[in-house]
Amino acid sequence: MKNYLNSTMIKITLMIVLCMSAFAFNDSKVSAKDEAIDLRAKAAILIDADSGKILYEKNANKAYGIASMSKMMTEYILLDKIKAGEISWDDQYNVSKYAYKISHDTELSNVALREDGVYSVKELYEAMAIYSANAATIALTEVMAGSEKNFLPLMNKKAEELGLKNYTFYNATGLNNKQLKGMQPKGTPEDGENEMPAKYVAKLAYQLVKEHPDMLETASINKKAFAKGTDDEIMMTNWNYMVKGGIYEYKGVDGLKTGSTDFAGQCVTITAKQGDLRVIAVVMDAKEENGDSTYKARFDAAKTLLDYGFNNFKMQEVMPAGYTFKNNKTIAVKDGQKKEVAIEASKAISFIANKNTTYKPKLVLDKKEITAPVKKGTVVGHVEIQGDGYGYIMPVKDQATVVTTDDVQSKGWFVKALGGIGDFFANVGHSIF
Repeated sequence: MKNYLNSTMIKITLMIVLCMSAFAFNDSKVSAKDEAIDLRAKAAILIDADSGKILYEKNANKAYGIASMSKMMTEYILLDKIKAGEISWDDQYNVSKYAYKISHDTELSNVALREDGVYSVKELYEAMAIYSANAATIALTEVMAGSEKNFLPLMNKKAEELGLKNYTFYNATGLNNKQLKGMQPKGTPEDGENEMPAKYVAKLAYQLVKEHPDMLETASINKKAFAKGTDDEIMMTNWNYMVKGGIYEYKGVDGLKTGSTDFAGQCVTITAKQGDLRVIAVVMDAKEENGDSTYKARFDAAKTLLDYGFNNFKMQEVMPAGYTFKNNKTIAVKDGQKKEVAIEASKAISFIANKNTTYKPKLVLDKKEITAPVKKGTVVGHVEIQGDGYGYIMPVKDQATVVTTDDVQSKGWFVKALGGIGDFFANVGHSIF
């Protein structure tokens, strides 16, 4: 009998374990937030470039050095001014002593500028966007604001307009001020270096691509000659080795900006489009497995993010139009000929969603009861989607309004009056007894 009981207990235990395993298996789907990515970088973020939806992030809210990714801000302001007609691509620039001296520092990314040279805004822009040329960037700040010092307030103003946070701009290039040979913008520290969280680098890139999509035509150029046909001609090779023709070419990559300093490490902001999906990835201070800081490390990390985005996300309808809620199919109606009216979602909700995540619509009512008369289509609340990961780079939500599906007429005045009398005597009765 004892052996029989032991055998029975063992079988019951095994059944419990198997049941628990089955439940664990059925609940194996994970959200983007829990997805494990082997990413050797201090900070990173991946977003959908259309909606700004965050698909993955790591230490994305902490400020780190951004190096030459700073040039995206310089580029943004320039393109704004071009669009507004304040500056023309054909405008000419006479080289300042500052720009000339920096341009001949061979330890920095540069195109050499002649001391008596004259260059078009277009030439300088291409040198900055393709070759990350530091002196060309300084030259553009002088075109736009008279000096790099005067340009800093424009950077800060634009950052404020875009809603960027926790950033510091000490110069327009992203270099450490020590590299500017004592000519850094007056009032900034001798060793100051630009910082920003990955989240806001992505937000800057997101807005830049949204407002000035044509800039990708330049950002995607792999090779182009500067000062072509002159004794100073130099072939510029895009530092973004993931563009078409680059040594780490990745399908669909057409921008955006690399950066590296001792302080910032190896950084890159990449954008790529495959099919209908465009994503933006930001990598900060990437390392090799052995801890080395290399160009390859930043592109390996960027590839990991891009692969994750394109392999795991697609546009999905997570809630159809006309969706009704199991436990809230109606809302109460006060003073109506009907005591309640049916409600439903006004439209479908679709967004770039993780294929491995289950999304649940949540009803949020403005109030528990509405007063007649009620017209069909009256908004009574909205839908929020649960399980959608990190949220958005911009303050937007995937939501649809919840509306009534029928009209409800008011009770007539006589019926209301009778109801009021009935309530009165009912209350009196309670008082007496």
